[in-house]
Amino acid sequence: MSKTPPIVVEPKNKDGNELEAQAAVIWLHGLGADGYDFLGVLPQLNLPTEHHIRFIFPHADEQPVTINGGMRMRSWYDIRSPDLLNDVDADGIRIASYQVYDLIDQQIKAGIDPKKIILAGFSQGGLIALHAGLGYQQSLGGIMALSTYCPMEQQFNMHLEMPIFMVHGTEDSVVPLALAEHAYTALSNRGYQIEWHTYLMGHQVCGQELMDIRAWLFKALDIE
Repeated sequence: MSKTPPIVVEPKNKDGNELEAQAAVIWLHGLGADGYDFLGVLPQLNLPTEHHIRFIFPHADEQPVTINGGMRMRSWYDIRSPDLLNDVDADGIRIASYQVYDLIDQQIKAGIDPKKIILAGFSQGGLIALHAGLGYQQSLGGIMALSTYCPMEQQFNMHLEMPIFMVHGTEDSVVPLALAEHAYTALSNRGYQIEWHTYLMGHQVCGQELMDIRAWLFKALDIE
């Protein structure tokens, strides 16, 4: 696990008193960011006051990133070249996925039903959300993959019923839209049920996307 403990946001009622969590969202940041990156998104999701969802924002450890001249930064795995689909740090992806497995196991031990656990991630974090969620021993509540891609998708053949939410910017110059479309097509052809959206944006998150995230979370976690 990362040497830095994750940020954990417990559900609270309108008076600010902590509620018992009945679901969990584990949200993974992108390259060079940290767990605080998506913390500010929570108020924008406009969730019901007593939603009973625990949000967990882990931090990747710092490591040298080859494509950035070996600079050390928070990264779930190494990016070795612009060929994101073929020059893949498979070992790094596997190690990061096992770190996520530990977080999932912690939530299950805390009493959260696996079907009420969502893995979410942006860019690098989205790739790990996909690989960890599709490779975990149990089917989870769903995977939310934002502005990402999915190398080595041929290894996945479990949990075909698990809902997947994939979105991407049409003007993304960091992870080109073609890579996301490749992941969407490849996983769909393997039988996965994917809700797919594109937005006129770059490598970022936009307002309509947040609305769609909210609607998908409500559906995946059966929130009214």
